[in-house]
Amino acid sequence: MTSTMRVTVVVENTAQGAQLLGEHGLAYWLEWDEQRVLFDTGQGRVLAHNAQELSVPLRQADAVILSHGHFDHSGGLGIVLRSPRAALYLHPAAAEPKFARQQGSSPREIGMPSISRLAIAASGAPAIATTAPTKVLERLTVTGPIPRSTDFEDTGGPFFQDADCSRADPLVDDQAVFFETRDGLVVLLGCAHSGVVNTLRYVRNLTHNAPIHAVLGGMHLIEAAPERLARTIAEIRTLDIPLLAPAHCTGKTATAALWSAFPGRCTTCHVGRRFEFEFPESGN
Repeated sequence: MTSTMRVTVVVENTAQGAQLLGEHGLAYWLEWDEQRVLFDTGQGRVLAHNAQELSVPLRQADAVILSHGHFDHSGGLGIVLRSPRAALYLHPAAAEPKFARQQGSSPREIGMPSISRLAIAASGAPAIATTAPTKVLERLTVTGPIPRSTDFEDTGGPFFQDADCSRADPLVDDQAVFFETRDGLVVLLGCAHSGVVNTLRYVRNLTHNAPIHAVLGGMHLIEAAPERLARTIAEIRTLDIPLLAPAHCTGKTATAALWSAFPGRCTTCHVGRRFEFEFPESGN
């Protein structure tokens, strides 16, 4: 007998469906075998509303995973950590100060909001440091820090650890989650600040080069130079991935390029979208 992983997009930049709202951010609700996990939390402005509209029981979350500590992924922690049983999985650097500065503009703080930090302290929920690949309940794995092996990928923007923007932020807290299905691996990305190719290479390394069936989420190619985008597409092509769902920070230009390069394989990943993947009959 097989069981099914159901993935619901609860927060994303775009929304499709009556009463659903979009915001710059990302959150996925994962359900399988009576287990429930929230991967990222968006900014926190639309999480509860969309969850109600989509019949997603946030208070029944068994675990919450943060892909990294930026505000558009961690802002809703105070909402979901009201669950009395939700364990929090995050890299310790996710809670450290984070800043960004575009050329010609002032620095701005983009790290975890103070309300989310207070929620972590007040919840009493166990916090599990993902400094290495970590199993979350059954079937689901979070990568922990991702090795940077390519020569064409970077964090995707001018990110810093201090308000003076003198110390670059390597975003070591960036991580992805993955699970095995009967058709291959499914990888969920937050922002892929480690590089989407680095991320997929690492997941394959952790799984003895298992084939990848689907990749969903943010690829942070929004500011990618043409060379980086071309090389990213070339690397993804070698992996022969049947399903790609670029979202959030992938960017319009990169998303269009991916849809053009992989006709019939790309799909949308907006708020309200639901995906189902069957586990192997003998899967763990």
